[in-house]
Amino acid sequence: MHAVTRTYSGPGAKKLFAELKKNKTSVESLLKPVKGLKAYVLIDTGDGGVSVTLCEDKAGIDESVRLAADWIKKNVPNTGVGPPVITEGVVIAQIK
Repeated sequence: MHAVTRTYSGPGAKKLFAELKKNKTSVESLLKPVKGLKAYVLIDTGDGGVSVTLCEDKAGIDESVRLAADWIKKNVPNTGVGPPVITEGVVIAQIK
């Protein structure tokens, strides 16, 4: 298993998450087909947010990161948000 977090903060992050909340069905539909997707969570922190994706392998993680970046560029290009801080790695423990 692999996981990735994408943390959005600073200018435009709050606006981005407001748009993501309005378009959550679109975002969910975008990521559901990712091969090996096990979980996706979008967390609003009040001044930005974090997405967490869990996949069977790194290929799924890479695809989810690419799809997320493309969705933002196409759907909410004028938020002014910078690139997210991406943290990814191998899952060593999981509780279901």
